[in-house]
Amino acid sequence: MSSADAVRRYFDALRAHDLDALVTCWAPGGIERQVGQRELTAPEGVREFFRELHGAFPDLAWEVLDVIADAGHRVAVRWRATGTFAGPGTFQGFVPNGARVEMEGCDVVSVDAEGRIARLDAYLDSGAVARQLGLLPPAGSRAEASLTKLANARTRAQAWVHGAEPERIADGVWIVRGGIGRHMNVYLIEDEGAVTLFDAGISEMTEVVAAAAARLGAIRRIVLGHADCDHRGTAPGLRAPVYCHPADRAAAEAASPYRDYWDRAKLDPRGRTVLWRLNARWDGGAVEIAGTVNEGDEIAGFKVVHLPGHAPGLIGLFRESDRLALVSDAIYTVDPQSGRKRPASVPHPAFNQDTTQARASIRKLAALDPSSVWAGHTDPVTGDVQAQLEQAASAPV
Repeated sequence: MSSADAVRRYFDALRAHDLDALVTCWAPGGIERQVGQRELTAPEGVREFFRELHGAFPDLAWEVLDVIADAGHRVAVRWRATGTFAGPGTFQGFVPNGARVEMEGCDVVSVDAEGRIARLDAYLDSGAVARQLGLLPPAGSRAEASLTKLANARTRAQAWVHGAEPERIADGVWIVRGGIGRHMNVYLIEDEGAVTLFDAGISEMTEVVAAAAARLGAIRRIVLGHADCDHRGTAPGLRAPVYCHPADRAAAEAASPYRDYWDRAKLDPRGRTVLWRLNARWDGGAVEIAGTVNEGDEIAGFKVVHLPGHAPGLIGLFRESDRLALVSDAIYTVDPQSGRKRPASVPHPAFNQDTTQARASIRKLAALDPSSVWAGHTDPVTGDVQAQLEQAASAPV
């Protein structure tokens, strides 16, 4: 039996609503992937789905429009199905309403050597079906326009809370600010027609960062300034290779959002409750690390600078041509407990592995004489940057 004949036999069973004959067309363990919706495993997953479908649409009629087979074992079938949502059974939780539907789709079928279906990818305009069933408003209707306005309002509200449009801060460098108060910074660096992401912010910024990167040419790679939860949050959802310093690799790949050296007792009551809980909310989960970067490595025109203390593998990026520094949490320019902005300071000791070493890293950064320093949160340090960094390294915390 040819692959095309095997597929025709399957559609004959569909037309007859013969579930026993239908499942015999499948190889045990075969997969039907209804694209964008669900996966079924043959035989029982396939049987149950079509039992429900034909129970909800008892007069469902199937018609094969085209069959195209390649030289191997794949067959494409364009089909049409019409029926009435009359019941008595429900479908996907919806109660029958008498709606008349016409569906047109395409199945791409892989047939094994024994003439059985091993895989079927089903493509269907589910939105058009939902409109016919009354689950979505008709195209072009006033109700659809209202639904569009509601969706746009929700999108704008999410953008206001979770992230903003990218802002150019230097040649080939943009910042996306997100989170409540726009205190979380993610940097996009032009990199051979794409962008390198430096620092990955919080998980709630994932969609905003992805959209910003798409407009700038997509993400080539992600480089973590360090592995704290509010700096790795978007990385698992952006589908790009992720790199970090070797000393932070284990933390990046760990499931927990908390570092073992964090000291909750050093926070005030607000920090011990609200801020501590936010860490888990901000986190995107464990990150798969593709490789590591070290002091002196070049990344998109910047040199890697190791700045440990806040975290053992904290790094910054420094560009000699304009002395721009992107430094993650090597410094704070905000009080993490109150959200109030402040001059550059040592990171809060509750979150430092070694505060003395963090001070030394700030002095190391000052020795580079940067023109501006952009941290992992809120505003940059500009003006007499070197003096401000020296002061930050010496000031009490």
